Amino acid sequence: MRALFLLIYKFHFFFFFLVLEVFCIYLLVQNNNYQRASFVNSSNVLVGKFYDEVGVFNSFVNLKTTNKNLAEENARLRKLIADTSMSSKAVKVSVNDSLYKQQYQYITAHVINNSINRRSNYLTLNKGRADGVRREDGVIASNGAVGKVKYVSEHFCVVMSLLHKDTKISARIKKNKYSGELRWEGGSATQASLNDIAVHVPIAIGDTVVTSSYSPIYPEGITLGTIAHFELKPGQNFYNITVNLSTTFGNLTYVYIVNNLFKNEQVKLESEIPQHD
Repeated sequence: MRALFLLIYKFHFFFFFLVLEVFCIYLLVQNNNYQRASFVNSSNVLVGKFYDEVGVFNSFVNLKTTNKNLAEENARLRKLIADTSMSSKAVKVSVNDSLYKQQYQYITAHVINNSINRRSNYLTLNKGRADGVRREDGVIASNGAVGKVKYVSEHFCVVMSLLHKDTKISARIKKNKYSGELRWEGGSATQASLNDIAVHVPIAIGDTVVTSSYSPIYPEGITLGTIAHFELKPGQNFYNITVNLSTTFGNLTYVYIVNNLFKNEQVKLESEIPQHD
């Protein structure tokens, strides 16, 4: 211990210099947009490579659950194929097309880092700009929505999880198509709140909640969860609704990045609407 103190005393000017250097870099990154963006992209690459190795181990641990989810998804897809072949309306095969033009592209990705116990949770995926990933792309899993892409480097991306204090998803109740907004209020990683559903709307525990067509990020009809509880407090015009999320965030391994090919066109057009109207 005495030797350690002697070492610190001998080089205390050098250590003080290092502290000042780190503090200066922090101020530079925090107060300049260009430097902050460069720092985030560079750190994403380094951290992403580390988490990629960790993700390989996690994939092996979660292999049984992953196989189960993939099997369930394959079963649902096979059912859709069977339904399409039995239908006389060929339009069913192009429900996500606009005038027979593909609207959504799906990029498979591996989750190499994931947090669920913070107020602002993120995921890191092993796909980036080189794979066609863009900021604001939606991310879904085999059983529901996951979040949206926030930062992108050449080979990795960071996703703002649905379990994030700033996440808002345009949602609707599947059975009657009434729309609201799904938000995560913190706390449990298995539940979120559905807001803006008026008191005259008929709802029941177990009703399915899905994405609406109002958002350019997700395809319409992606499962978000089911209603677990609802109440109406005196003097309110909207329900307080708790939703059990369909996505199990604790063991996510593989996800799909959703690229809406018409998103930029839609966002650009909507941005031209005068705000005062």
